[in-house]
Amino acid sequence: MLTDSYRHKGLRKKLVDELSKKGIFDKKVLDAINAVPRHFFMDFAIAPEIAYSDKAIPIDCKQTISQPFTVAFQTQLLELKNKDKILEIGTGSGYQTAVLCQLKSNVFTIERQHNLFIKAKTLLISMGYKPKCYFGDGYLGLQSCSPFDKILVTCGAPQIPDGLIKQLKVGGIMIIPIGEETQIMYKIVKISENELKKEALGDYKFVPMLEELEMKKS
Repeated sequence: MLTDSYRHKGLRKKLVDELSKKGIFDKKVLDAINAVPRHFFMDFAIAPEIAYSDKAIPIDCKQTISQPFTVAFQTQLLELKNKDKILEIGTGSGYQTAVLCQLKSNVFTIERQHNLFIKAKTLLISMGYKPKCYFGDGYLGLQSCSPFDKILVTCGAPQIPDGLIKQLKVGGIMIIPIGEETQIMYKIVKISENELKKEALGDYKFVPMLEELEMKKS
């Protein structure tokens, strides 16, 4: 049974204060971080102090649940408006998805690892969130559901995927880490069908964005 105790809530508030001091200024983003129980998205054996530390934590399939600052920073960069239609590449644990849903976004999320896809979808539904979850190749995006107001890539890509840019509305924003071993976070604004505005926003380290699907059902 999922339990969100006073201790968890206190640690979450402390984390939010820490993120604020580190430069997260969007109150709605901070409120969303404060509202979503991060410990629900990781192994129950992990101590609450670790669950609410500002660190990336390993999860299944050799993936990670991102550092809370990274989640908050990427979300803040999206400049979300109520009911924005968002494509998230890399559902992972579902934590970032939950934060986006908490902000009243219309979330479409895609995951290539089947075990993570099932686990995250089940958890998100049990928490009352209603994202549209897909098992598939993030490089391909979701052409049938496009265009999107915003696209958030939560894994490191070697370059900007052209297919995803085509699925972004003119005036829309994509947040994506680009690079191999380490990545540079980019904010990309689609000025027109043929013009992009790119802004580099510092070095990060993400798990790689992979093309092949993990089809094992277990």
